[in-house]
Amino acid sequence: MGDRVKLAIEGGIATITLDSPQNRNALSSVLVRELLEFIETANADDSARVIVLTHTGNTFCAGADLKEAVGSDPASAADTRVRWMIDILRAIVASPKPVVAVIDGNVRAGGMGIVGACDLVVAGPQSTFALTEVRIGVVVFMISLTLKPRLTSRAWTRYVLTGEKFDAATAEQIGLITAAVDDPQTEAKKLCDELRQGGPIALAEAKKLVNGPILAEIDSTAEDLARKSAAFFGSPESIEGITAFFQKRPPSWAQ
Repeated sequence: MGDRVKLAIEGGIATITLDSPQNRNALSSVLVRELLEFIETANADDSARVIVLTHTGNTFCAGADLKEAVGSDPASAADTRVRWMIDILRAIVASPKPVVAVIDGNVRAGGMGIVGACDLVVAGPQSTFALTEVRIGVVVFMISLTLKPRLTSRAWTRYVLTGEKFDAATAEQIGLITAAVDDPQTEAKKLCDELRQGGPIALAEAKKLVNGPILAEIDSTAEDLARKSAAFFGSPESIEGITAFFQKRPPSWAQ
């Protein structure tokens, strides 16, 4: 058990719970470290056939923990954050076990990339989604690696450019999630029961077949995207956007 993430392995299911509701399960250094550690633990446990990724509180994941970066060198902090994102996305995509996300809350920014990395995603009625990066003067460079292959072309363009919020039904329609349901826990259990019918080696190979292009794109372009992302986080526009976010006001360009 960690400070920000919990792991329980029972009945063939490794349940990893993001448990930092006080900061909306933002990707702090502690949460990232524990999440990566528990994915590795679940991968190594032969009794765990499926990994379920879920959350406590009203937010699945709010993306980067911007408060943690306050007071640090912007360029260095940005580089660290984007590399954390690479590590998380790759760990989920490359895991030999199916990863099922169970969501009933808000998903923003980097949290959207995590959703895109998961193999199956069920979302409840309290779920909302948004790619809010442009609204604080940055770009969805890193999470494009797992989101662009999932979304329809028109939806990708719309939500990357507008940053607007949409619900679970829309998320299902555009390919971001597998199913929008009233009871995500029950639906996830059904999916896990179905997944456990597959042979472990066959499932691992099938996942490689499905995720191979995404993994190849991560390995070939992540470094270049990381440099671009870090550069944007230190730009005057992003500094204004993030400052406006903390001050709860519109940024200068939206006033």
